[in-house]
Amino acid sequence: MMLSVFDIFKIGIGPSSSHTVGPMRAALMFARSLQERGLLQRTARVQVQLFGSLGATGRGHATDLGVLLGLMGEAPDTVDPASVAPRVAAVRTGQGLALLGSRRIAFDSREDIAFLGERSLPEHPNAMRLAAFDTEGALLREAHYFSVGGGFVVEGGATAPAGTGHVVRHPYPFASGDELIALARLEGLSIAELVMANECAWRSEAEVRTGLTHIWQVMQDCVRRGFGQDNPEARAPLPGSLHMRRRAPELYRSLSTGDGADPLAAMDWVNAYAMAVNEENAAGGRVVTAPTNGAAGIVPAVLHYYTRFVPGAGERGVQDFLLTAGAIGMLYKANASISGAEVGCQGEVGVACSMAAGALAAVQGGTPQQVENAAEIGMEHNLGLTCDPVGGLVQIPCVERNAMGAVKAINAARMALRGDGSHYVSLDTVIRTMKQTGEDMKSTYKETSLGGLAVNVVEC
Repeated sequence: MMLSVFDIFKIGIGPSSSHTVGPMRAALMFARSLQERGLLQRTARVQVQLFGSLGATGRGHATDLGVLLGLMGEAPDTVDPASVAPRVAAVRTGQGLALLGSRRIAFDSREDIAFLGERSLPEHPNAMRLAAFDTEGALLREAHYFSVGGGFVVEGGATAPAGTGHVVRHPYPFASGDELIALARLEGLSIAELVMANECAWRSEAEVRTGLTHIWQVMQDCVRRGFGQDNPEARAPLPGSLHMRRRAPELYRSLSTGDGADPLAAMDWVNAYAMAVNEENAAGGRVVTAPTNGAAGIVPAVLHYYTRFVPGAGERGVQDFLLTAGAIGMLYKANASISGAEVGCQGEVGVACSMAAGALAAVQGGTPQQVENAAEIGMEHNLGLTCDPVGGLVQIPCVERNAMGAVKAINAARMALRGDGSHYVSLDTVIRTMKQTGEDMKSTYKETSLGGLAVNVVEC
């Protein structure tokens, strides 16, 4: 069962792919299931229970907002971020909500959404239950959903995330890094060429390239908004109890007026790109999961570095970058996890760093072996990275952590390109190690805001 590059790169809104985008998709799936079963017009009330990490940090991660939007029929990739605040405010002030935009029901967020962070379900730490009732209070339907990272959602009893696992015949199926590199060597193809051939099992090459171009455009738009270009909201502090000011707009202005004499100015730009994306994510803006929202700044920052500072960069290189990064992300998703609630931030920032490192090595002429080496380096030095968001907000340390991850990815690519591709630790080994490390990590360090910086930084 192969994933697509468009499973790894999904368009959504902030601040979290697992806590906002996933619950929105789950709520939309539930509302549609009521319609499909002929139950929508009989529904008078919907109740939602959020378990584990969703319950513990759901308020700071806008999980309730995602649920409301999904019930109203909104999808993460098409919802207008500017419409979110007034629509949610209307529900919270007692105006009710329209299921799928048609069936109006009363809905009290304080009563109908329960944050049960102290309770966990065995299948996954990001679990939710939705239930629909008729006017007499009789249960019409209930379902459990698990938001397993990167916006992927699994319904209770299903064997694969919704929308994935399409049964098609791929010319180059791979399940490990070793298989990927062996295929590339055997067929004389780059990783990007191999992935493109697989993508064409679903859609035409022209459609794939159009989709990749759209993903890149959304990333660029996100950076521009994060820099404050045509975005007056960038002057306001980020939402939440921390009242953090955005730093990317000021950094952008400073770099734009610099004299260019600083030999490390490129790294300052990388920091600015990454922070712009993650500040926009924290504000609920439109981002691309890469592979998650919490790590959404790393791939765009390194891709901006490529287009701005690498000679010969072009549109085809951007597409090859995304195809290569997508292949690496597929390996982590299939063999470990990209969920901070499951394996800590090594599964988010660590995976994004690994993806960006391998992709940058590829578009700078690296062999498949050098690409694999760069991806391995990118993760090896993120092993054990905890997920400890202060106040349950995707702000501290998340914004700076993306900047650090992007710079680390560039260095990993440079190290790999200075070698011949041979190395002691394989990408498969480091993926396996990341999974084991996540399993050994205490739950307090896995997106619960019960350990690390989350408890040692006093909120003002």
